[in-house]
Amino acid sequence: MDTSAVSLKFALDALFAKHGLSFTKVRGQGYDGASNMSGKFNGLKALILSDNDSTFCIYCFTHQLQLVVVAVAKKHEGIKDFFDLLALVVTVVNSYCERKNMLRESHKERIQEEIGNNEIETEKGLNQEISLVRAGDTRWNSHLKTTVSLIALFPEVIQVFEYVEDDGDNGASWLQARDLFILKDI
Repeated sequence: MDTSAVSLKFALDALFAKHGLSFTKVRGQGYDGASNMSGKFNGLKALILSDNDSTFCIYCFTHQLQLVVVAVAKKHEGIKDFFDLLALVVTVVNSYCERKNMLRESHKERIQEEIGNNEIETEKGLNQEISLVRAGDTRWNSHLKTTVSLIALFPEVIQVFEYVEDDGDNGASWLQARDLFILKDI
């Protein structure tokens, strides 16, 4: 995939044309610091400004907005507690390869069973392998991905907790799993 500024501008022109839009109506741009986006002479910003010189460009605005959303959410005690708990769940599950493999295999078996019972659709792009991912500190969408992956993998996460509780080899993980096991009753 070509991500040069010229290719991106071409793709945007095609998208705007398809929907009957014009760059003369664009009033704002926000990019990260990549040269293909914000380069002063050949970046996408410069190419758009050549079509419309009244388009404001705010460096890293979207990233700054992400940081603000994450910071504000963490100030709310309930939200902070939820994401702290979510991070602990991810840590317990992902701390050993054996647990990650157990999660993956159990999810695969559940999906295959649901397909066999015609409980879920099987179109292209559906039922892809997923994993329990840790939320990043600077991207709100990573918190969403973590939450969505936990929801999708919840039965398998409970199985991993049961395994950790029964295994008892690692004291800290066992205590964490036992404390988190209350999730299954929520």
